[in-house]
Amino acid sequence: MKTFLLNLPLLADVSKIATDDYVGFTFFVGCMAMMAASAFFFLSMNDFDKKWKTSILVSGLITFIAAVHYWYMRDYWAAVGESPTFFRYVDWILTVPLMCVEFYLILKVAGAKKSLMWKLILASVIMLVTGYFGEAVYTSGSGPAVWGLISGLAYFYIVYEIWLGSAKKLAQEAGGAVLTAHKTLCWFVLVGWAIYPIGYMAGTTGWYDGIFEGLNMDVIYNIGDAINKIGFGLVVYAAAVASRKSA
Repeated sequence: MKTFLLNLPLLADVSKIATDDYVGFTFFVGCMAMMAASAFFFLSMNDFDKKWKTSILVSGLITFIAAVHYWYMRDYWAAVGESPTFFRYVDWILTVPLMCVEFYLILKVAGAKKSLMWKLILASVIMLVTGYFGEAVYTSGSGPAVWGLISGLAYFYIVYEIWLGSAKKLAQEAGGAVLTAHKTLCWFVLVGWAIYPIGYMAGTTGWYDGIFEGLNMDVIYNIGDAINKIGFGLVVYAAAVASRKSA
C-alpha cells in the first residue's frame, strides 16, 4: 500500500507546485473547474427534451475531455517544467471540433444540414494541425509565422461562416433562444478564441517578436480554455432553459 501511494501522480506532484507557479495554479484550477462543469452538464441532461439533451451532452463531453487532459498536463508541468504542447493539442483536436458541432446541433431546428457541421469541423482541424506544426514541429526560421498564418486563415473561415455565412441565416430563421445562443457563441469564437493566437505568438518566434513579450503562453491558454469551454456549455444550457420556459 505504501508503494502504491508513493506512485500516485497526484500525491507525488502537488508538493512541487510553488506558490508563485501561476502556470501550475491555472492548470489545477482549470482542471477542477472543468470537472465541476462536466458534472453539472451531465446531471442536467434529463431536465430537457431530446432536442436539447444532445447539446447538453456534448457540452459535458467538451469539459470532461479537457479536465482529463488538464490533469495530465498539470502533472507533466510539475514533473518536467515545460509546456505540455502535445497534450494540449490532443485536447484541442477533440474538443474544438465538438464546439463546432454545437453550432450544428442548436441550428438543426432551423434545418441545418450536416454539410455545415463538416465544414466547420474540417476548418477547425486545419486550424489546429497547422498550429501544432508551427508550435511544435517547424519551430525555427519562418516556420511558426507561416503555419500560424494558415491556422489563422482557417480560424477566420469559421468566423465568417458563423457570423456572415449560412449559419447566421439559419439562426435568424430559428429566432428566439436559438438566435440568442448563436450570437453569444459567435462572440465566444471571435473574442474568446482570439486568446489562442496571442498565446501562440507569445510562445513562438516570428514577425510578431516583442509584441507579446513577457506574457506566459501556458497561462493564456489555460485561462482561454476555461472561459471558452465552460462558457460554450453555459450558453447552450441557458438556451435550453429559455426554450423550455417559452414552450
